[in-house]
Formats: sequence, structure tokens, C-alpha cells
Amino acid sequence: MSAPTTTGATVWLTGLPSAGKTTIAHALAERLRGEGRRVEVLDGDEIREFLSSGLGFSREDRHTNVQRIGFVAELLASHGVTVLVPVIAPYEDSREAVRKRHQREGTPYLEIHVATPVEVCSERDVKGLYAKQAAGELSGLTGVDDPYEAPADPDLRIETHRNSVRESAAEVRLLLSERGLL
Repeated sequence: MSAPTTTGATVWLTGLPSAGKTTIAHALAERLRGEGRRVEVLDGDEIREFLSSGLGFSREDRHTNVQRIGFVAELLASHGVTVLVPVIAPYEDSREAVRKRHQREGTPYLEIHVATPVEVCSERDVKGLYAKQAAGELSGLTGVDDPYEAPADPDLRIETHRNSVRESAAEVRLLLSERGLL
């Protein structure tokens, strides 16, 4: 008797630096693993270090990085893994290319906009990027002096300045359930 087939999916969490993408992804991953689900988190910072080292932050390099992550996410999701992808992915056309890859392959894809205002992100400043930008030590910070194209029609929009991490993760889990992906 074979094991039941598990549907995989890619859940792309996009938003500004320090919006809460990675925190939500890890909270949701822990919950899903506790439910016996196969889950991977493809953290943008880790991917940059290992899969996309050598890439800079030009529009072209950012696009290449997003496409690489999208390829790995689709590959894992097509094999029954729920893949949580907390990556800024600032450009709509890059995210759309990832969505289309998933559609071509028949792999479920959800786009979650972690819609945290830049003022809140700047206060959180998890990695000190906003402080460095304000001090003139950093340029090209997404949402400050480099563009961020917010999704016009995401599958879900989460306002982390109004919801706790637990509530935010629960919203994403509910969406997965409603779409038949759990």
C-alpha cells in the first residue's frame, strides 16, 4: 500500500526588509511540521549566500536571484513539499515570471504580500539596514532609495503592524487549507 500523495505548493512572502516575512515563514513552518507536513523555508539571505553568491543588487541581478529561488521552490513543491519563500522580490515582473513557471508546471503558487509600512520596518530594522542607509553607508535599500513594486492582487495581504506573528502565520495556513493545499 502506497503512502498518500501530498500536494506541494510554493508560498511566496514578499515585502520590504524587516516586514516580518522570515518570522512568519518560520512560525508557519514549525506549525506545519508539527502537523506532519513536509516543509522547507527558502530564506532570501541564505539563498544569496549559497545559491546566488556573486550576484549584486542591480535590477538584473535581483531578477536572476528571484528566478533561481523560484526554480528551486517549484522543484521542491512539485515533489510534495510546502515551500515557504520569504524573499523581498521587489519587482512585479520577476514575481510574475516565477508564478508563470509554476503555472506551466502545474504547481500551486500563492503570493502573500507582507504589507508592513516602511516606517514600521525602519523601527524594527532587524539587520540594521535602515540605520546604515540613513547614515549614508548603504544605498539601494528596497522601499527607501530603490523601488519596491507591491503586488496589486496578491492571494493574501498581511499587515504585520496590526497582527501578531501567530495570527499572521494562521492566516497563511488558513489560505493553504481553503485552497486544498493541506
